[in-house]
Amino acid sequence: MKSCNQRRSVERNGWLLLVSVTLAVAASAVAPTIAQRSGEHWVGTWATADVGRPQTAPALPPAPAPAAQPGTAPAPPPAPPAPFVHFSNQTLRQIVHISVGGDRVRVALSNTFGTSPLTIGAAHLALRDKQSAIVPASDRPLAFGGRPTITIPSGAEVYSDPVNLTIPSLSDLAVDLYLPIDTNRPSPLTMHAGALQTNYVSDTGNHAGATTLPAVATTPSWFLLSRVEVLAPDTVGAIVAFGDSITDGARSTPDTNNRWPDHLAKRLAAEPGKGKVAVLNAGIGGNRVLSEGAFNAGINALARFERDVIGQPGVTHVIVMEGINDIGSARQNPTPTAQDLIVGHMQLIELAHTHGLKIYGATLTPFDGAAYFTKEGEAKRAALNNWIRTSKSYDGVIDFDLATRDPNQTAKFLPKYDSGDHLHPNDAGYEAMAKAIDLTLFRAAAGGRPTARGF
Repeated sequence: MKSCNQRRSVERNGWLLLVSVTLAVAASAVAPTIAQRSGEHWVGTWATADVGRPQTAPALPPAPAPAAQPGTAPAPPPAPPAPFVHFSNQTLRQIVHISVGGDRVRVALSNTFGTSPLTIGAAHLALRDKQSAIVPASDRPLAFGGRPTITIPSGAEVYSDPVNLTIPSLSDLAVDLYLPIDTNRPSPLTMHAGALQTNYVSDTGNHAGATTLPAVATTPSWFLLSRVEVLAPDTVGAIVAFGDSITDGARSTPDTNNRWPDHLAKRLAAEPGKGKVAVLNAGIGGNRVLSEGAFNAGINALARFERDVIGQPGVTHVIVMEGINDIGSARQNPTPTAQDLIVGHMQLIELAHTHGLKIYGATLTPFDGAAYFTKEGEAKRAALNNWIRTSKSYDGVIDFDLATRDPNQTAKFLPKYDSGDHLHPNDAGYEAMAKAIDLTLFRAAAGGRPTARGF
């Protein structure tokens, strides 16, 4: 595992190398902890794909009007940017829903998109009770190289020291972060906007570990969180769900964990045997394969694949569902073509195979009736789906289109799966997507269990 950690540092464009250099300053205090970790198998049990949020919301460009389609309502005006939240001498209590359980846990925090250092004044981890309350006996203060605080360098991700805490599969954790310095500064704030989870902001002061947080506000976003990991047997691996808002769970019911990766995690947790598989959600609303869209939609899929997939501890498999935003945003424009998107997908496949991962292609779900639907776009979607199904470029196919479409109008959702915007499924649609996944795709050839790297 030691050599794997060293190689992973290179893959992250120096993030972990930067952190290693920082921790080496206190080598005499940290070395025993690092030595104890040698040979351990850490697996992500929850993750999110972060973006950089500028401190001032950019002006919205005028949205081109989509071509009128028979029976299609006119496109609504673009939504204003989400309210910009800043923190100063306050504690965030952020709720995450894990996939696989464990008895030893650590947290990864991210200043990936920051351009200046960011200080964490205190951090705690606990089992959530309900709403903003935690189970008191489960509270664990987090340290970083034995210290209760850390300043995260710009562009870096850091790990907490592991703590002993038994967390059941599919449970909720509360991660407390005390931010002593005002985050309203020129440096972008690393975050994930589409959390679909209520998180809590405290009154003034350090309240990390308080049984009941003195909350003065809530936010539907995650800030500075990258991942929660558990120490696991070598038979435990992780699937990364890599995609856009449909993978992120847009228009599912908030605070209910009804995204399709959540439903997949439930199915996998119910499987017999000890070789469990974690599910990590790397979806970003508005994300594209080949270009950037809205300011909070993340960098293109090719650019973020190494960080959001390859860099996940314990990853064995990845499911890719990307391209509908490239298609829809183009409206009637000929580019990007379906072939452009196919080449992009082929690059993702090569990246995954280079790192020993199994990669599965998911077909794009229907979007007839969506604000950016066009006949030209539908032709591209059909061509890309046909390539995913028939080219055998992916290691396997997950047919989300077939699972959710109306058999009598294949460009449309089955009404019972339509959230109402004709682009995103509802809760039942997300569940149907997860049920369409063949779980044998994630079993190793030997012993019927995943290994640390593919089959």
